[in-house]
Amino acid sequence: MTKQLILFRHGKSDWSASYGRDHDRSVAERGVKAAKAMGKQLAIAGKVPDLAITSSAVRARTTLDIAIEAGQWSCPTNITDDLYEASIDQVLEVIHRVPNHYSSLMLVGHEPTWSDAVSYFTKGGAVRMPTAAMACLEFEVATWLQVGYGRGTLLWLLPPKLLG
Repeated sequence: MTKQLILFRHGKSDWSASYGRDHDRSVAERGVKAAKAMGKQLAIAGKVPDLAITSSAVRARTTLDIAIEAGQWSCPTNITDDLYEASIDQVLEVIHRVPNHYSSLMLVGHEPTWSDAVSYFTKGGAVRMPTAAMACLEFEVATWLQVGYGRGTLLWLLPPKLLG
């Protein structure tokens, strides 16, 4: 059995917009365009996840909402504070709580955690996740609880710039 994990970094945030705290920063127009393109591409490729869990930060939630609408996905979504300013251990806790009937999972979050997570799961070198990029990892495991260090294979890493 296999499980697939898609890590989706939020779209470019709007540093010029007014916001009270970092958590509340919105997505810039460039981020909106990238999120739309990524959402459509994922649908075209037939890689829509069974479940999507997003950081509670406005820019992450907005990125997921835009991608879902643009790609016309139909998957359940959850919001968690556990993916905002998360460590790898916190990301693992979120993954380990996923019910096993889901075979593919998307997590929407932030840097530097996503680049570090790809390296961690693949026991690999340096990876850079630009804004709105997606990385898909596959794990030869039967349960989400078995996902861990070095157990993943990077299937693809797609930055939105490749989509034009």
